[in-house]
Parts: sequence; C-alpha cells; structure tokens
Amino acid sequence: MSKFMAVSLVAGAVALVTAPAHAQDESELFDFYGKLSVGVQYSDLDDGTDSDKELTSYASRFGVKGGTKLEGDLEVIYQLEWEVDVTDLGGSDNIKSRNQFIGLKGAFGEVTAGRRDTALKLLQSGFDPFSDYEGDMKHIFAGKNRMSDTISYFSPTFSNFQVAASYVFAEDDLVDDGLSMTVTYGDKKFSNTDFYVGFGVDDAVKGKDIVRAVAMTKIGTTQVGVLWQDQEDVDGTNQADGYVANVVQPWNDFTFKLQYQMMDFADGDESSLAAGVDYKLGKNTKVFGWYTGRDLDNVDAEQRYVALGIEHKF
Repeated sequence: MSKFMAVSLVAGAVALVTAPAHAQDESELFDFYGKLSVGVQYSDLDDGTDSDKELTSYASRFGVKGGTKLEGDLEVIYQLEWEVDVTDLGGSDNIKSRNQFIGLKGAFGEVTAGRRDTALKLLQSGFDPFSDYEGDMKHIFAGKNRMSDTISYFSPTFSNFQVAASYVFAEDDLVDDGLSMTVTYGDKKFSNTDFYVGFGVDDAVKGKDIVRAVAMTKIGTTQVGVLWQDQEDVDGTNQADGYVANVVQPWNDFTFKLQYQMMDFADGDESSLAAGVDYKLGKNTKVFGWYTGRDLDNVDAEQRYVALGIEHKF
C-alpha cells in the first residue's frame, strides 16, 4: 500500500464520520472507532542478544462499522478496520488490514463475506486479558486467525446458545479449504448468564486442526477462566495440547490480571506467566503495566518482558 493510498483511507474515513447528519439515511447507522495503545517495553529474549528497551504499539487501530435497514427485518452490515503502528513502522508498512467484510443480518442470524476473525478465534476474544501484549495466547497457542476469503455465519441466540462457522477458501489448489465451527452458551460479560462456555474446532485452517474448549464465570467480583486445546498440523504431525487459566480482579479504578498458559509439545513444554494491572483514568482511557515470563523448553530459552503504557479508545 502506497503512502498516498494510506492517507486517502484515513481521509475518507474521517470525511465519512464528519459528514452532515442530514446526508445519511435515517435507516443507516455507523460508528467510527479506534484504539491507541502504546507502551515502553523492556525485552530479554535469552537468545544471545542484548536486552532491549523501545516504544511499542499494541495493535492500535481504527475503523468504521455499521448497517442499513432493508425491506422487512433484513439489514446489510459492514466493517472496515485497519491496524496502525504509531511508534516504529512508517510508510506502506504502517497500515495492516484487519476485519473487513460485508454481509446480511436478519431473523436467520448473520452471514458475512470478506476478511474476518474465525469462529474458533472468537472463543478467546474477551477470554484473554493479555490480548495484543506479550502475554497473548497467540505466542504459544495456535488458532488466533483472521482469514481472508472467508464466509462466516452466526446463528441467532436460542436459550443463550449460539453456533458459528467460518468457511475459508484456499488460495492454493494444493491446500484444502478450511472450516472453523463453534457452539457457545452464555456471554462473556455475564449479562444474561452466570457463566460462559464454548467448544470449537478448526479443520485445515492455516495448516492446523484444532479442538478447543473454554469456560468463564464470576465468583463475587472475581472473574476466572480456563481454556483447553489440542492442536496438530493437517498431516498429523506436531501434535500438542495444553491449557490456560486466568483471574481478573477489579478494585475501585484498578483491574488486576494474572494468567498462566502451558502447551506440551513433543520436544518440550512452552509456558507463560503474565501479571498486570490497569488503572482507569477515564471512561475510555487507562494506563497499564505488565510482566510476562515465557519459558520455552523446546529451544532452551527463558524470555522476559516488562511494559508500562497508556491506552485510549474512541
């Protein structure tokens, strides 16, 4: 993507948001949103290189999403989202595509086409309190996939149950199409139920077959969660299984977080312990600090990370 195209995308999004209200049909609703997350991070990779201190952008992003009412109860929906690096990368490397799709929504549920998080990935969305940081599950667990050429379906909720599926068209004739499917009960904010459980599978998605189960609940004000996963390459090699356990405890304007994860590979375990605290400065603004220690037995390395930063959503 050229610098001109990148600037044009931003300008177009801003123009859309700042357009006069009367220019929009009353049946059309949209939201311009974003997140800026930056921290000073210390990293010790235990690979023979010196430790490093730098400013890091943690999946900062902007986008627009919305929908327009059609005939009956039908609605067309869309989302266009990009990630931006506000600290290191510039030019054409600064902007990366995230969820970008169009679809229809109605009594049957929701169907979209484009680039979107898979159904299995969404099981960990809202579960992982260290998402986008070094304590993110993606550094040890496979399955955090956002796939192009994807048709996604989300059913209506029936008695707090919902099913979802993502069909991924292969871009290479030598690779099979992929399928990601989940069934869930409850919601991760516990607004309708006292707990949330989910089960999902990936079949040939990004070269992996995965089985995943997740459960979350609240004990008083304390949120606890557990996740189990079995994964292997589509040819049956590189099998591994492991689990994640976490605790999130709010207290006044503070939120304390702790997470442990372990994956057992044939050539050794990979584990991670992350601890952090957020302090709320305002409705959409917080400062954060965290520590992550990662032990990689299969490559005989002990990695350590510490960060202090600020995040603002709009």
